[in-house]
Amino acid sequence: MTVSAAEKRVVFRKLHQAGCFVLPNPWDLGSARLLQSLGFKALASTSAGFAWSTGRADYGLTCDEVVGHLRQLCAGTELPLNADFENGFADAPQAVAANVTRALEAGVAGLSIENRSGTSGQPLYDDALAAARIAAARAAIDAVDGNAVLVARCEGFLVGEADLAATIRRLVSFAEAGADCLYAPGLKTKQQIAEVVQAVAPKPVNVLVGNAPGFSVAELAELGVRRISVGGALARAAWGGFMRAAREIADLGTFSEFANGYPGSELQKVLAHPHTS
Repeated sequence: MTVSAAEKRVVFRKLHQAGCFVLPNPWDLGSARLLQSLGFKALASTSAGFAWSTGRADYGLTCDEVVGHLRQLCAGTELPLNADFENGFADAPQAVAANVTRALEAGVAGLSIENRSGTSGQPLYDDALAAARIAAARAAIDAVDGNAVLVARCEGFLVGEADLAATIRRLVSFAEAGADCLYAPGLKTKQQIAEVVQAVAPKPVNVLVGNAPGFSVAELAELGVRRISVGGALARAAWGGFMRAAREIADLGTFSEFANGYPGSELQKVLAHPHTS
């Protein structure tokens, strides 16, 4: 069955209206199709996972490369895709808007825009500029398809500014600028998460779960979290298996770790008849 981008956006927006869902992050088309086979309702790209798969570090890719990657993921699965769109690959609001339009043309059902500047001296954009960038992204989305979901990310906890009050103030301003969903990766306690959920209500909140033990889906749902993503964690798990096997060969000359690999017959079964839209 072919599912259009417009249909995916309607489905994706509805997922944000009630309950709590997990948005796992594939890093290539194969991992996306495997996640689809497990019954997930939507997917999200991972900038880190995709960058690693190309032999580069996170934030080492161009907008052209990411848009091409998003187009492949959107065409290759029936599920709505939320794009990890970094900082929009631009500083100025209008340039962000132009790149958001490109992501929408690739077929994404939603996308996130960060307030991370990429500048070491000032890792976060000025708050007014950050809000203007979200407003520009909102206008670009509305000009194409208002059902696409705009996620605004405050990166303070990831760049060494673990100030919850400042993070909440920024998320509220992003919500006022037109963001549909708010996201502050790096929150570590139930109290922090609950405060963010309350501050931006009724707009939904995304929480990142990246390292064990973390939280369960049930625990986050009880806190009022609407959606959960895992960033590059699935990619890291896959690389973990790869490196354990490779190190065993290099260090011991043995191959026992291969027994922990996912069965090739199962991969063949899922990927032999891929969906294409």
